[in-house]
Amino acid sequence: MGTKEKIEFHNLPLAVYREIAAHLSQLDGVTVELIAQSSPEFEYTQSQIDGLWVKYAQHSAKQVEQILDFYRERYEV
Repeated sequence: MGTKEKIEFHNLPLAVYREIAAHLSQLDGVTVELIAQSSPEFEYTQSQIDGLWVKYAQHSAKQVEQILDFYRERYEV
């Protein structure tokens, strides 16, 4: 059985969320869905994405966390 986790990085642009999703999707047993922003009003300083749903098998957990840590450090989120 896999783990499903919501991942949020505040104030990241759509392109970076897509990069993270593409990076994670390359792992065996990992699927990623972009979560659309839920706010009814456009706010320029906010991301167009609310987060990611990441579903992964236990054997991929360490690699998923390493990739997420990379982006946390890179974008200081």
